[in-house]
Amino acid sequence: MRIGITGPIGCGKTQVVRWLAELGVHVVDADAVTRAVTSPGSAVQAAILRRFGPAVTAPDGALDRAALGRVVFSDPAALRELEAIVHPAVRPRILDQIDAAEAAGAPAVAVEAIKLVEGGLAGLCDEVWVVTCDPAVQLERILARGTPPRDAEQRLAAQAGLADRLRPSATRVLDTSGTLAQTRAEVVAALGEAIAARRRA
Repeated sequence: MRIGITGPIGCGKTQVVRWLAELGVHVVDADAVTRAVTSPGSAVQAAILRRFGPAVTAPDGALDRAALGRVVFSDPAALRELEAIVHPAVRPRILDQIDAAEAAGAPAVAVEAIKLVEGGLAGLCDEVWVVTCDPAVQLERILARGTPPRDAEQRLAAQAGLADRLRPSATRVLDTSGTLAQTRAEVVAALGEAIAARRRA
C-alpha cells in the first residue's frame, strides 16, 4: 500500500510520517531527495545557480535554501521555474525508493511531498492524506523553527489556499491543530482504516 502525505508548510507532515514510521511504514521524504539532487556539484544545483545566480549559494558551496526561498516565495513565476528544474530529477529517485522498499517487503510506503499532487505523485498512491491545521498554529510552528517572521509570512502567502486546493484529491484530511496525543491517535486510526480499506478492495 502506498500513502501520499501532503499539505501546507508547518502543518505537521513530518510528525505524521514519523509516527507512521514507528508503526512500520517505510517513509520516502521528497525534501530529503531534493536536498540530495541539489547537492554541491550536482547538475541540478548548477542549473539553479545559472538561473538564480550566486546570491543563493552558501559559503561552503551548498545551496542556500533560505536565500532561494526568499526569492521564489515572493515570485510565483520564479517558483515555477525552480520546480521545472528540480522536479524532473526528484521524481525518478522517489520512484526508485518506493520500488526498493516494496521489493524489500515493506507492508506500506508513505511518500511525504508538499508537491505530491502538483508533481504527479498522487496518482501513484492508493491513498492521499492532506495534513492541515489552524492558521495560527501553522504560523506558530514555522516561527518556532527559527524562520524570520517576514520569511514565514512570505511562505504562508505563497501557499495561500493550498489546503483547499488539495482537499479534492484527499482520501483523508488530518487536522493536527490539537495535542500531540490527539493527532497521534488520529494517525493510528487513519492507518488502520487505510489497511482495512485495502484489504476489502
